[in-house]
Amino acid sequence: MSRKPDHTDTTSLENFLRPIVEQFGCDLEEADVTPAGRRRLLRVLVDRDGGISLDDVADVTRAISKALDADDIMGDGAYTLEVSSPGVDRPLTLPRHWRRNVKRLVAVTLNSGAKVTGRIKSASDEAAELDVNGKARTVAYADVAKAKVQIEFNRVAGNDTETPADGTVEEN
Repeated sequence: MSRKPDHTDTTSLENFLRPIVEQFGCDLEEADVTPAGRRRLLRVLVDRDGGISLDDVADVTRAISKALDADDIMGDGAYTLEVSSPGVDRPLTLPRHWRRNVKRLVAVTLNSGAKVTGRIKSASDEAAELDVNGKARTVAYADVAKAKVQIEFNRVAGNDTETPADGTVEEN
């Protein structure tokens, strides 16, 4: 009798979880299994346009938990399921990440090594339009080595309409 290993490869796991998450109009941003003592931690990050609420996270968590209970993809070992939305420190790596952060300030390192900081005015599938000190600048995603949203503590209140799904509060 062969025993299923307690290791699950990320690709199989993401392929298993993606349709479950998409039922709720969400994108699966990442799924990762890491050791946590005698158990494993299955961390699943989900997001969608317009942001994701705590109720949305709870609904997705219940659906994922039910699907995992009905399947043996996680093997025989004990694990803890954690579902959340990506934090503001998540790198902007896909066009949808840029689109979801329109109006936010971003720091961009280009492949050339040059650094640009500006507010995202718009985002297409190929590039983002930034406001850099009052001047428009188009940044093609293919030219970006790294990009991250900058946390603004002195931003004028009322400019952000999203509420982070993890319950944190951004200071204005």
